[in-house]
Order: sequence, then C-alpha cells, then structure tokens
Amino acid sequence: MKWTDVLTLAIELAQTHPDIDPKTIRFTDLHRWVVELPGFDDDPKRSGEKILEAIQQAWIDEI
Repeated sequence: MKWTDVLTLAIELAQTHPDIDPKTIRFTDLHRWVVELPGFDDDPKRSGEKILEAIQQAWIDEI
C-alpha cells in the first residue's frame, strides 16, 4: 500500500483499530498507525497533512 491508497488505508485502519473514533485521532498517531500497517511499503516521509486528512475522512466515512 502507498500513501495514495487512501480508501484501502482507511479500511485497514478501521479493521486494525475498531475501538478508535477517527475524529479524535492525532495526525502523529495516524501517521504511525499507517506506517505500521502490514503491507504498507511507501516512504514514511512522503505523507503530509493533506494525505492524512484524506485518510482520516475516508476512515470516518467507512465507519
């Protein structure tokens, strides 16, 4: 998975962290959780606030 796989990342996060409300997550935690996902193979430094916002919104939409 890459940073641009926003929906896939959101689905994986929702499954990995089912008890977390994505509206309350800090971007530092979100970044770490994405990088820790199995199958994530992108450069951790390539993310930015816009990507993290998109992942967070997709996660909110998913649940």
